[in-house]
Amino acid sequence: MRRVLVSGCLGGSPVRFNATGVDVCSPIWDRWAAEGRLVSFCPELSVGLPVPRPPAEIIGGVAAEVLDGDGRVREVTGRDVTDLFRVAARRAVDRARAAGVVLAVLVDRSPTCGTSQVHDGSFTGRTIPGRGLAAELLVRAGIPVFHQGQLTQAAALLDGLDRDG
Repeated sequence: MRRVLVSGCLGGSPVRFNATGVDVCSPIWDRWAAEGRLVSFCPELSVGLPVPRPPAEIIGGVAAEVLDGDGRVREVTGRDVTDLFRVAARRAVDRARAAGVVLAVLVDRSPTCGTSQVHDGSFTGRTIPGRGLAAELLVRAGIPVFHQGQLTQAAALLDGLDRDG
């Protein structure tokens, strides 16, 4: 069975930086859960970050630059957490590969899991186009990423893969 990596906070588990989760109300999600396709994983928890934790944002670039050594990830406190976020991204890819994942559905706007938008590094709530570090590394590993608002598109891809064998 083809599996789907999902952000640990999707489905309501309160593991986000502010100890909340993100509810997903969708028959697609419900079907995948019933079929045992969902592989829930929080990259940030995998590197020991606590719940709750200070908000973190990509500073001076986008995820690709952070992964390539140019940008940084900092908490609102000023603490540099770049190395932790790089390790977290690698662990997401490792988990996806180990579980036989063919696509990922991640929570958008996260410095780790954002698939189409991330915060701009100003800690003011503004977003810019871009991916989080785990999303970027998953794409580099050939695993398509979608955000929670794109379940229809993700399901179409998964259904096509299932049909094609």
